[in-house]
Amino acid sequence: MIISNLQECTAALAQLDQLIASGFEGNAERKQEFDQLAQAIEAYQLAAGCFPSAAKPTTLPAMIELKRQQRQLKQKDLAQLLEVPAGRLSQILSGKRRVTMDLARKLYERLDISPEFILKTA
Repeated sequence: MIISNLQECTAALAQLDQLIASGFEGNAERKQEFDQLAQAIEAYQLAAGCFPSAAKPTTLPAMIELKRQQRQLKQKDLAQLLEVPAGRLSQILSGKRRVTMDLARKLYERLDISPEFILKTA
């Protein structure tokens, strides 16, 4: 589930409140619905900047990880999106490998990481 605007977020919060009020403990289906709603709401709020006190990433690997979490992607799915082997992405995220120019372009185009940030932190 992906929330893309404030109206959807408000509706998801209301749905989450209903689940809490009706009680979801012991019901696997409702628990899964609760977890999905909570994750989608959190991802939207992070992407929308609802938590300004949260420190913004200062390194490229941290920014890539934030974008991965916001899009609710697994690391292997992010590797496919960026067209790099999963092992190489893991090395980049751990700081053991530097970003190539081709990957920098894909980070900009596919993850919306600003070119300035990429150049300053790569």
